[in-house]
Amino acid sequence: MPASLLRAVRRSLEVGAVLLALAGLWELYRWSWTTAGWTWPFAVDSTSMPHVWTILKAFGQPAQVNQPALITILFHKSLFTAKEAVVGFALGAVVGFALGILFAHSRLLQRGVMPYIVASQTIPILAIAPMVVVWVNPKLPGPFQGWGSVAVIAAYLTFFPVTINTLRGLHSADARALELMRTYAASAWTVLWKLRVPASLPYVFSALRLAATASVVGAIIGELPSGLQSGLGGAILNFNQYYSIEPQELWATNIVAALVGILFFSVVVATEKAIVRRAPENVA
Repeated sequence: MPASLLRAVRRSLEVGAVLLALAGLWELYRWSWTTAGWTWPFAVDSTSMPHVWTILKAFGQPAQVNQPALITILFHKSLFTAKEAVVGFALGAVVGFALGILFAHSRLLQRGVMPYIVASQTIPILAIAPMVVVWVNPKLPGPFQGWGSVAVIAAYLTFFPVTINTLRGLHSADARALELMRTYAASAWTVLWKLRVPASLPYVFSALRLAATASVVGAIIGELPSGLQSGLGGAILNFNQYYSIEPQELWATNIVAALVGILFFSVVVATEKAIVRRAPENVA
């Protein structure tokens, strides 16, 4: 058996073992608290902590009468949310990378603008999302109409870590290599793309891994004030209304949302392995 196939099988077995362990801990915690009657940190019952098999069974059942199975509904909603997150992730990554380059070449711009960028991240996203919907949606034509503002909200959560790590990565270039390129009278553009950007890639990908999951969170949150029902945010709002009687549907939606975030993270990791041969922690 090829070594790559063996590694894939081993990785699959490890993931399966971890999932089984988590399910076992969930059920053990539930059994212990219900048996002993403990109520701290919260009372455990079928509403607060449904059985694992109840949640899994909900995927194959219709959410409402005359509707397809829940897994079918969540699959289509996750595709819609993923579309918003991909656009937001790409937009935020480009903006963050561009800002990092600008700040690396202008100390004055960095000192003047960076405090406002940092301050922008202290504002709760739920406070900004309704304003972004009002500002952006009416002005977006064609395919972006209706959900473009959600992509902007996802980009808002994405650009900050990319900006910070790009700036740090661009400044991490070897001083001796910089001096050598200056000796050869290399232009600033050449130094940037031949030396600084390659040196910054481990830092950039480290930020992109964080931004990948943040873009999914931003897309889901952005769907709430926009009134979109086609994504996971709309599903969360809908199933939240019936949580007291059908909690497993909301839990199932949360699992799908987590899987979308894991998928985004995995894609970035795979891309990093294809481009950067060394792990970021080995060069940071």
